[in-house]
Amino acid sequence: MNGLELNTESENCLKLYRLGSIAAFLIAILMFGEILVYALIPNSDNPLEIFELFNNSNLLGLLFFDLLGMISYILFIPFILSLYMILKKSDWTILISGTILFFIGIAIFIANNTGFSVLRLSNQYDFTTTNEEKAMLIAACKTMITLFDVNAFLVSYVLVSVAWTMISYVMLKSKIFIRKAAYAGLFAGLSGVIAEIIENTLNQFLVIAISFYFLAIVFLIIWVILSGRQLYQMGFNYKNGVN
Repeated sequence: MNGLELNTESENCLKLYRLGSIAAFLIAILMFGEILVYALIPNSDNPLEIFELFNNSNLLGLLFFDLLGMISYILFIPFILSLYMILKKSDWTILISGTILFFIGIAIFIANNTGFSVLRLSNQYDFTTTNEEKAMLIAACKTMITLFDVNAFLVSYVLVSVAWTMISYVMLKSKIFIRKAAYAGLFAGLSGVIAEIIENTLNQFLVIAISFYFLAIVFLIIWVILSGRQLYQMGFNYKNGVN
């Protein structure tokens, strides 16, 4: 590899690391926003209540269907790719498995997020006059809610949580990132998986599941902030010719 190719590779790494760091800080902001959304918008699986929410504000309705989470997943793409480029010489098998699992998870989430579909159903419901048509729209909304709860949230959340755990495990083994960042990623992924297990198998312990969801978000915020800071520092080092 000649000097020009090395410079080009270094410049690309610089751009990717900086993009990853910016994405990380934006993700942290959106995660704080998600905490507010969960606190302020009541959870419900009642189609009429959800139609009413969209009727009050389309934005509130989409936030209920985790609009901030969808944006965060998109921003996670350059962040995860940055981690992959840095860690690819470490435990590659676990790293590539975690990275692929992550992209599968976000693809499932985006493909099965039914927020915009429910928005259309809500608009139709407002102009529907017959009871038969309203009943059909309510039934369709129930289906959209189930698809979101099971595919878009449960399946994708478990997959990305496992992916975060695997990638953070490689971070911990590589010693490139500070241990606090690696442990935060591990705890974020494990807390997310535990929360899903409790919520979907032990409904009587829903409060505990919510606590683990909260822990997952907090650890995730810590992970992306600490990792994002190091990504920026690595990009700065590349700019100055330091590896």
